[in-house]
Amino acid sequence: MNSKSTIIEKLKEAAFSVLPIVTIVAILCLIWIPIQTDLMLAFLIGSVFLIVGMGLFTVGSELSMTQIGSHIGSSLTVSRKPWLILTVCFILGIVITMAEPDLQVLASNVPGINTTVLIIVVSVGVGLFLMFSMVRILNSIPLRWMLIGFYGLVFFLAILSDRGFLSVAFDSGGVTTGPMTVPFIMSLGVGVAAIRSDSRAEEDSFGLVGLCSIGPVLAVLILGFIYRTDLDETAAGSPASYADTVALGHGYLAAIPENLKEIGMALLPIMIVFLVFQLVSLRLPRAPFMRIMIGLLMTLGGLMLFLTGVNVGFSSLGQMLGQRLAGPQWRFLLIPLSMLMGWFIINAEPAVHVLNKQVEEMSAGAIPAKAMGFSLSIAIACAMGMSMLRALTGLSILWFVIPGYLISLALSFFVPSSFTAIAFDSGGVASGPLTAAFMLPFAMGAVSAMGGNVMTDAFGLVALVAMMPLITVQIMGIIAAMSSRRAAGKPVAASYAENDIIELWEM
Repeated sequence: MNSKSTIIEKLKEAAFSVLPIVTIVAILCLIWIPIQTDLMLAFLIGSVFLIVGMGLFTVGSELSMTQIGSHIGSSLTVSRKPWLILTVCFILGIVITMAEPDLQVLASNVPGINTTVLIIVVSVGVGLFLMFSMVRILNSIPLRWMLIGFYGLVFFLAILSDRGFLSVAFDSGGVTTGPMTVPFIMSLGVGVAAIRSDSRAEEDSFGLVGLCSIGPVLAVLILGFIYRTDLDETAAGSPASYADTVALGHGYLAAIPENLKEIGMALLPIMIVFLVFQLVSLRLPRAPFMRIMIGLLMTLGGLMLFLTGVNVGFSSLGQMLGQRLAGPQWRFLLIPLSMLMGWFIINAEPAVHVLNKQVEEMSAGAIPAKAMGFSLSIAIACAMGMSMLRALTGLSILWFVIPGYLISLALSFFVPSSFTAIAFDSGGVASGPLTAAFMLPFAMGAVSAMGGNVMTDAFGLVALVAMMPLITVQIMGIIAAMSSRRAAGKPVAASYAENDIIELWEM
């Protein structure tokens, strides 16, 4: 496939990801819910920015981030120096997370916490846990026990933490495993796993994303003990408004250089690290080196368009729509409408189709990709419904995440370890760009209109979206294991009557 057809294909995937939400919002705003014309026009223009930006970013990420991660991972493997591997992974975890678009969106939406402080703290958390992930790969430590230990620490700190930081902390874990970090971290893990020659090396390369999503949660919870701000009185900001089309155009034009500067500063450390490795150890030929540099430029342009569309068009309309639906006349629609949008968001997420095919191959066809997609759609629809239930009732995020993660960790004892690793990786797939770009501002608007606390009642939506696939993917793993045993002709547990005679020898 040549570069032109690749770009067209990625633009199509981005369009299929964005258009279902655009269609639902357009129907609502043109028939039932009145929205200012300027916000609707900004939203439609923002949709084009998102489609083009996501398409360019995806192509650029595959050309640059995935290749950089793979090359650096292979280079570190050749050195066979654990201290060097861990140090470089810590640095790379920080710099790659700082450029993550989902984190940029979340940080800009969090009131009461400085955006730069939040991004740095979350990035350090990812860096530390990427280092722990490499320790696991190098020493073949079972993923299950690391997850149990670290999540135990998470919930211990969560009980003691300021309630204003709880939801933001769990959301931070969801947004960091986004389209920038996931391909980079996974390719880095595969490269480092090559240092081992045993049969479990490839399997242990899975689970990195799941472990790295714990780091930001712990980091933000710890920040809550140090960072002092009044989060109890925090409310969502007012949606942007534009007097005419010229003002709208100037709004977009003014946002472009500002976003370009921020993204350029975020990508600069990644470029510097790559250039240092290129000079010291990689020494790639001219052609692959130039492809990576072109990929970085495409990543820069795609992220700039994506964040411009989000900040100017999507977030404002999402927030306003949430405010209008939270009124007494339409409040009954909040939960079913959110579940409907959640169904389409996950169903149209390009990375989900990759996950579905991966599970179908691992289960040798026992779990068809369609069945896997259906289960994920149910999971994310339920997550959106629970998020709106929290917005309506003010229930703490702990009432949802503690049972959810306990179920997920309990299931890990009954499924093949590979499914547990993929399940905890799949949270990053589910909590895609549209969740942070549209659904989170939607929840913020609803909570603000009902007089609730945005920090405690609206945030947590991304966390629930990232949590639910942990359960559904592992349930699919149980189904796959049962199907495999039946296919192999192994005995399946059965019930017997009291007077039945049971033969205990083999024929």
